[in-house]
Amino acid sequence: MRWLSFAVVGVALSIFLEVSVVRAQKQSSVTFYVAVNGNDSWSGRLPSPNRTKTDGPFATLQRALEAVKTLKQQQGGTLRQPVTIYLRGGTYFLSEPITVTPDHSGTEKFPVTIAAYRNERPILSGGRRLVGFKPTTVNGRKVWAAEIPEVREGKWFFRQLWVNGKRAIRARHPNKGYLQVAEVLDVTKETPWNQGQWRFRFASGDLKAWNTITDAEIVVMNRWVESRLPIVEFNEKENIVRFGKRSVFRLDKGDPYYLEHCLEVLDAPGEWFLDKRTGMLYYMPREGEDMKTAEVIAPVLTQIVRMVGEPKAGQWVEHIVWKGITFSHAEWYFPEASRRGRDVGGFAQAAVEVPGAVYGEGVRRCTFENCTIEHVGTYGLELARGCHENRIVGCTLRDLGAGGIKIGETQIRSDEAEQTFGNEISDCTIVDGGKMFHSAVGIWIGQSPNNRIIHNEIADFYYTGISIGWTWGYGNSLAGGNIVEFNHVHHIGKKSDGDGPILSDMGGIYTLGIQHGTVIRNNLWHDIAGLRYGGWGIYFDEGSTGIIAENNIVYNTTHGGFHQHYGRENIVRNNIFAYARDHQLQASRPENHLRFRFIGNIVIGRTEQWLAGGIDFNFEFDRNLYWREDGGPIKFGNLSWEEWRAKGMDKNSIIADPQFVAPEKFDFRLKPTSPAFKLGFKPFDLSKVGPRKRRTR
Repeated sequence: MRWLSFAVVGVALSIFLEVSVVRAQKQSSVTFYVAVNGNDSWSGRLPSPNRTKTDGPFATLQRALEAVKTLKQQQGGTLRQPVTIYLRGGTYFLSEPITVTPDHSGTEKFPVTIAAYRNERPILSGGRRLVGFKPTTVNGRKVWAAEIPEVREGKWFFRQLWVNGKRAIRARHPNKGYLQVAEVLDVTKETPWNQGQWRFRFASGDLKAWNTITDAEIVVMNRWVESRLPIVEFNEKENIVRFGKRSVFRLDKGDPYYLEHCLEVLDAPGEWFLDKRTGMLYYMPREGEDMKTAEVIAPVLTQIVRMVGEPKAGQWVEHIVWKGITFSHAEWYFPEASRRGRDVGGFAQAAVEVPGAVYGEGVRRCTFENCTIEHVGTYGLELARGCHENRIVGCTLRDLGAGGIKIGETQIRSDEAEQTFGNEISDCTIVDGGKMFHSAVGIWIGQSPNNRIIHNEIADFYYTGISIGWTWGYGNSLAGGNIVEFNHVHHIGKKSDGDGPILSDMGGIYTLGIQHGTVIRNNLWHDIAGLRYGGWGIYFDEGSTGIIAENNIVYNTTHGGFHQHYGRENIVRNNIFAYARDHQLQASRPENHLRFRFIGNIVIGRTEQWLAGGIDFNFEFDRNLYWREDGGPIKFGNLSWEEWRAKGMDKNSIIADPQFVAPEKFDFRLKPTSPAFKLGFKPFDLSKVGPRKRRTR
């Protein structure tokens, strides 16, 4: 019977080994590789081609994603181990967007990670490299030109161009600064403010009847939007220019504008013009650019990545992690299907219809970590319908045609599965935006609650830094419970290079509608400038309700550190507002309810006008410290300090030097003897605002 015992032991050992192998297979990770010198017919299991060139990495990320899908199918429809797709360095020019579906998803235990290989820099590009440039002369100026047959054949046209990784400029007039609308035609006293025009009169000599004038666009800035208006008729005798689209809103005399994309104004290094008829691209090189070796890229795709699930059906793109990937070279421009694109040259606010180069719908519990989105004509990243619990961490977004990040939608979804909520944007740098759509914002949160915007830097946008909410007034709104803290937002309206302001009605942060639980705290807001009006730090616009703003520092604004247009029951407490140009604070529309409480703040400035707007005393001011540096009087509306207090305002407030450490250097730390402490002011530390240092890998 000994042989039977050996047999039993053998079977048992066999079963044990088989189970061990299965367990090992379940726990060990699977790795695929993608490289620019790869081949989609290979296994994708090697980081480099083998010696015989019979196996190696895939050539495309899409092929690697399909390998993940196949692996899931082989394992019964779900992953049994984590999967990593490593992208080797280099530029991957895409013929269509990378598509990520629920079939490519990971799980909480076994995610799918798409990562840069070691310290290499992979770029997913929606563009195409242009070659064949030759020197030529246009209008007596030395330029370089390349022929693009697809443009001549009407198959391709583009409005962005990058040379050696730097954005080139569509031939522009004037090269710097702006012209001004001389006269608005077809307007009467009865013309609504939101009815646009098809033409205007320009000042003599500002524009000329150049041969390619009808290839050009006028970009005119009005109120808080830009309008991109293609020229269809030019009357130099009467100084009238007519457009193929109307402006978004009624234009005003003096509105700034410039002309873009006319061959005759190609007169400065870095400028270019694309001739639709001949397919010729003309470019005037910058100093040091060798067009024989320069990398010239033009966009082909609108989006680089599309992550699309169906949340209503419970089909999610989930547990995908992007690490260290760069997304570049995408463009969008007014498709005929756009709600406003056919007849109107812009958007009602925030360039809201411009999509993200990286787009998500039905995406949950995914992460973008240490990624870069740059050189795009769109918003950088958009999480639209049904996206929740995603994280955007340590990313850099720059050189943006529109804005940085969009979270949510403009419409209110009744089905919770289709709502967008609970996302995080942290430690990101979002800069240099609005290059094409000037009214775009750094971070836009629509009808979306419970998101966290923490430790980011947002700078150099022509319009608002952070915008939350999309309900004007007191109607239904989903944008509550959003947390905004430890952000550094600066040079909004007027960029750090001195350009602007060109738009009005903006804020470092801008809110709309009822949003109980939204908190704005421990942020630094500064250098915010509006053109005609509205360069505010913290701006509660129409219907803003239930918001707390505390422990913020705001300085160097044109129209006030704080403004509430209209809203109810907001709290503004323990903030420092400094050095607004025109007046320090503003409260616009009177209403028959408690509008806001302004408690325990420090306000310092050099103006006589302290509070401007509609003063009805349906607000509470108390325990504040005010200080006019030159010692002059301060007024609240038309009221003196004594008259203001006689109305029941600021009963326990004082006018006194707050004793900042170095206000001339914008060091607003308080000395121990500051009288603010007697009012209950609580010091807060903003030395660590903005992105925290993170490990790159």
